[in-house]
Amino acid sequence: MSGILDGKRILITGVLMESSIAFHAAKLAQEQGAEILLTAFPRPTLTERVAKKLPKPVKVIELDVTNTEHLERLEKVVREELGGLDGLVHSIGFAPQDAMGGNFLNTSFESVATAMHVSAFSLKSLTMACLPLMEGGGSVVGLTFDAQFTWTGYDWMGPAKAALEATSRYMARDLGPRNVRVNLVSAGPIGSMAAKSIPSFNELSDTWNHLSPLEWSTADPEPAGRGIVALLSDWFPKTTGEIVHVDGGVHAVGG
Repeated sequence: MSGILDGKRILITGVLMESSIAFHAAKLAQEQGAEILLTAFPRPTLTERVAKKLPKPVKVIELDVTNTEHLERLEKVVREELGGLDGLVHSIGFAPQDAMGGNFLNTSFESVATAMHVSAFSLKSLTMACLPLMEGGGSVVGLTFDAQFTWTGYDWMGPAKAALEATSRYMARDLGPRNVRVNLVSAGPIGSMAAKSIPSFNELSDTWNHLSPLEWSTADPEPAGRGIVALLSDWFPKTTGEIVHVDGGVHAVGG
């Protein structure tokens, strides 16, 4: 039986641990027939170690999305490995510690700028670096955490995710004529490496214990991975500028 990504070539960022949503997107993508390439920063060896747990061997390339030289050489590296691209997964987010944990009113602009650059602007810069590889069109899928609400301890990552969500809509508008779709998956809280950097993560995630219509497990990244793979596939050929919530339904309830 053929998979929904048969013949697709996908670049996936953000595979840090087996608990990463991106890891499960990569695993499912391979199982569904895709050929994938992983990026890593700042420790490619960490990603290489985790990648050994994927169904098939995969190459890992170093990529700092804030480094112009890395972005400029990306097209050549990916073309040598895959020949082109049909999809891109943006699973990148970072904020300095002083931008989180209840320090919202005292955070410096330098730290805010870093959060915005890595977490939001990189969706645009990474996609544009890959655009020449998507000669027949493609699908860009990013990860967000619902930016319509404030979250305990999340602080400046909230505005950064709001910027990411707005960026995805503008990109959907401007890349539509090139048959490139741009969508986001808004995932519920997952106990990944990214979660460890969020002060009060346990308090934040406890919201799901009280509000989620569907049972939610912070130890199960696969549902979000499935959402990513679905959006990478041809099963959403006319969907762009969308945010698909894979959060157990919390976004739909008020309390």
